[in-house]
Amino acid sequence: MGRPEEPEGKPPLPTQSSLGFALIVEDDPLLALGLEQALLGGGAERVVVCASVAAAMAELEAIRPDVLILDVNLADRDDGWTLAELVVSLNPRPPAIVFSTGSPERIPEKVAALGAVMAKPYDPATLVAVLRVQADKPGLLQRLREALS
Repeated sequence: MGRPEEPEGKPPLPTQSSLGFALIVEDDPLLALGLEQALLGGGAERVVVCASVAAAMAELEAIRPDVLILDVNLADRDDGWTLAELVVSLNPRPPAIVFSTGSPERIPEKVAALGAVMAKPYDPATLVAVLRVQADKPGLLQRLREALS
């Protein structure tokens, strides 16, 4: 089935921009499922869910996500933010990062600056809205160009 025809004289409806490829690192299966559904519904092309830092590291050897949703207190690590630091340091174009935690105050300030911090519980639709705002922000190179102009 194709897209419904637009009435004559009316502009076409705007299409939702893609969130690209998303990697969710979350050990709560129900929360991970809700996040996956919200991201797919919000425009993610593909979503992979990992329940541990170890599983995420294995995935990151093969993929470069556009979005990284990271629970910072996982069963195998209680400092999941180190994964975000690694991803940022190894990628010339790091993904949009969202830290998901029940204790946002425990995330070091310099780490929290790498992305958005969402305190659990939160509505998965809010996550999609946060990612859309991050997508509209200029990247590091653009900010440097603006600063030097």
